Amino acid sequence: MTKETMLNSKNLAEISRQLPTPSYQRDILKSGIVHVGVGGFHRAHQAYYTHLLQEKENASEWGICGIGLRKGDQKIHDVLQQQDGMYTLIIKHPDGKIDSEVIGAIIDFKLGFDIPNVVIDQMAHPDTKIVSLTITEGGYNFNPATGEFDFENKDVQHELTNPEEPKTIYGFLTAAIRKRKENGLPAFTVMSCDNIQHNGDVAKEMLLTFANKQDEELASYIEKEVSFPNSMVDRITPVTTQADIDYLEQTYNLIDEWPVTCEPFIQWVIEDNFSNGRPAFEKVGVQFVPDVKPYEKMKLRLLNAGHSLLGILGALHGHPTINACMEDDLFVTYLRAFMDKEATPVLDKLEGIDLTTYKDSLQERFANPNIKDSVSRICSESSAKLPKFLIATIQDNLAKGGSIKYATLVIAAWCYYSDKGVNKDGESIEIIDAMQDQLHQAASKTNEDPLAFIKQESLFGNLAENTTFSSLYSEMVQKIYADPDIKKLMK
Repeated sequence: MTKETMLNSKNLAEISRQLPTPSYQRDILKSGIVHVGVGGFHRAHQAYYTHLLQEKENASEWGICGIGLRKGDQKIHDVLQQQDGMYTLIIKHPDGKIDSEVIGAIIDFKLGFDIPNVVIDQMAHPDTKIVSLTITEGGYNFNPATGEFDFENKDVQHELTNPEEPKTIYGFLTAAIRKRKENGLPAFTVMSCDNIQHNGDVAKEMLLTFANKQDEELASYIEKEVSFPNSMVDRITPVTTQADIDYLEQTYNLIDEWPVTCEPFIQWVIEDNFSNGRPAFEKVGVQFVPDVKPYEKMKLRLLNAGHSLLGILGALHGHPTINACMEDDLFVTYLRAFMDKEATPVLDKLEGIDLTTYKDSLQERFANPNIKDSVSRICSESSAKLPKFLIATIQDNLAKGGSIKYATLVIAAWCYYSDKGVNKDGESIEIIDAMQDQLHQAASKTNEDPLAFIKQESLFGNLAENTTFSSLYSEMVQKIYADPDIKKLMK
């Protein structure tokens, strides 16, 4: 390649001399999948699987149209439009090997925050068979403690009375399904790819709750005609850094303004339950099962909870990345004790999974020195993650008399983290959380009331009233406030 070749369709032949590029005809692909939330994970996971399928099979009806519903999606939209939907996937192996490949499964990208009809029409298009989601836990608009739909959301209130001006995913889905119904088109599948336990069930319950308020007749149609398969997705995908962009330019003279970096491990387990056909993803390694719940619970309680454990404790100690935590023997020992003594005993029966091997693989993945996943990314939106990943494990163990000490220390550390915003050395911690102000306010009352933080019922339910948990938590949080050197309590 010549100096500084831009990633776009006209330069593909030149780029292909050094990097794998799509071998299939991208110009004949149809947008069979409309995907909301085109972040790094989607591009490393579902879009990658779709790319592999295009490479292996004639699957032209299964291209992806990306969707952005927030103003924050403008940048990725602009970059992908400039690059004709393509981006480079940089796979970093533990031994230092790096595999890079240009991915071409995304063929279009539309924004919905200014002109909603553009997105509604795309979802309602005859080519669309699946609407998939990676909108993060917060995008589902439910109370994390009760699981109930939040009708206090101002955007929800607006679209309930203005169905042609949707703002949330539920407004867009109902508008599109209504239009398909009116046009005599079959319903699409709503496929959640988020790290939420029973993600398809949650998407269904939230959409039906919203639709019943907006249009009862349409809600009845959705319940009968729309499928919501549960799925379990897995691939560690750190935030793209300038170093990743520079790597491509320095190694290949390639200008890609937003590549994606990830680990080699990838997994997708999904229920075979679709309204209007599906891609033959089983041909590229996706596992279709009758019931995904035991697998997603395993992943959420081991991988995601393990990540959060390392992130919160690591942030307080001052470790910058997850792999740095795994270079610390005490953190490795603590993580494994949590997985073995608290997470594993409350898992469901799993067919075809050796849990010891799975936990060993998690440790290897977390320790990958070439991923360098920041603790701030792992800790981001902890208020949406911890109720499902970690607090649920505490509740299960309390119910059966199991150990809770490892997870409880994480909650106590989260309180200090939310209150002080500094590590043990007084250095500032980057906190990214929609509930940051509320968390800080509750945590700041800890000196007056050691249980103030866990009295947030939206996060902890009635855990503050459980004497076993509250007494252990109170003891731990007071020790952290007296001395925030978290490693002393981890021993």
